[in-house]
Amino acid sequence: MSATALPPVRLGTRPSPMAMEQTTRFAAAFRARYPEIPLDILKIASAGDRHEGPLAEIGGKGAFTRTADQHLLDGRVRATIACAKDLPGPHDRSPGIAISAVLPREDPRDVLVLPAGSRPATLAELPPGTRVGTSAPRRAALLRALHPELVAVPVRGNADSRLAALDRGTLGADVMIAALAGLRRLGLGHRVCEVLDPAVWLPAAGAGIIVIERRADDLATEDLLSPLGHAPSRSLLDAERAALAALHGNCLTAASAHAALDEAAGVVTVHAVVLDPAGGAPVRASASGAAEGAGGVGREAGLRLLAAGAGRLLGGPA
Repeated sequence: MSATALPPVRLGTRPSPMAMEQTTRFAAAFRARYPEIPLDILKIASAGDRHEGPLAEIGGKGAFTRTADQHLLDGRVRATIACAKDLPGPHDRSPGIAISAVLPREDPRDVLVLPAGSRPATLAELPPGTRVGTSAPRRAALLRALHPELVAVPVRGNADSRLAALDRGTLGADVMIAALAGLRRLGLGHRVCEVLDPAVWLPAAGAGIIVIERRADDLATEDLLSPLGHAPSRSLLDAERAALAALHGNCLTAASAHAALDEAAGVVTVHAVVLDPAGGAPVRASASGAAEGAGGVGREAGLRLLAAGAGRLLGGPA
């Protein structure tokens, strides 16, 4: 059979510059492995892309995946690509969606970004009352706990548009917190002023990981895409998502889980936290176990959080 006779694989993606950059990288890997199979890219605008207010008004993180999920379930695309940290938990997700491939993890840390031309500074050096822009309850709670003299303010928009607004002075914030991996994907790594210590400022679950998803019953697509995945990163993602799933949180939950993998020993360790949105003491827990059971290790970390009293902090406003 000639290459032109093979049916194309249609991949759905959000239309943002960051989404298109990660889609381009995955497309290059796909075409290198399957040069005979056409790959079509379909841009799917989500409700989250169009809505400028708080995500809670339109169903939380699901606003970024709901339309793409429907395209998958209807058969309009065979696969979708997304940032893992933008995926809602399984209890908030459309049924029938499964991960086929996970790309190698990039740097998961958060960073401080200042307006262009500003004198370099760290979070600790910012003057009291500085408005720090972030859309994440986790970041807002961390800021209140670690730097109560600063003021967290909600901001929305893609990373590039938020950065442009920061430079114009129209963001509504004096500085902002962003994901290091996202800035690097956009070629904006030079804008980083401070990389936040992940031992103190726990990164988002799934940060720096790109996932390719399919319909759960589409085993042909699973066979096609799974060889493109990175097994160590998949273990990390499974552990982190399982920890948050055990909490049954929502888009207002200030929580995170971060996993580390000792490949030589075959051991994964998960550090998880539920933060107090008001800036009070967080609840922390950790668990370690065999990497082949990464999901179970993450779930154990989540259950230990609940046993330690994390339930009183879940679901509160950021």
